[in-house]
Amino acid sequence: MSGETDLIKLYSGQILALASDMPHTDRLPDPDATVKKRAPLCGSTITVDVEIKDGKITAYGQDVKACALGQAAASVVGKNIIGCTKAQVEAGRDALKAMLKDGGPTPPAPFDGLEVLRPAQDYRNRHASILLALEATLEAFDQAEQSACA
Repeated sequence: MSGETDLIKLYSGQILALASDMPHTDRLPDPDATVKKRAPLCGSTITVDVEIKDGKITAYGQDVKACALGQAAASVVGKNIIGCTKAQVEAGRDALKAMLKDGGPTPPAPFDGLEVLRPAQDYRNRHASILLALEATLEAFDQAEQSACA
């Protein structure tokens, strides 16, 4: 019964609500960069499109095929990503990793909504899926910067 109770806590109403209300699910017609990432353990995938101007994300699109936890993370990221700098996305990703792995503090604004995923700390097999949106966005940011310099 304890395992069932843990799963109920893990898949809370908040997480399920986030997963079902994901923003920016339309792909961008002419992105500066597109990245597809896959979590090898669970098979979750995300494809992220970004447009970058003056060092900030100005447009974002995502196609998410993930568990409810990965979808919830992508939802929080999608709701807060427009206007972010690369440093903000890195700080969010690094803090989310620390929160999941070591019980670190809540990720900083604008990604503090990722706190809802703290119950996944004990489910290491889900961490890669939860991190996909931020990691794909950072990779897309890098690609956009490289192509702008070329």
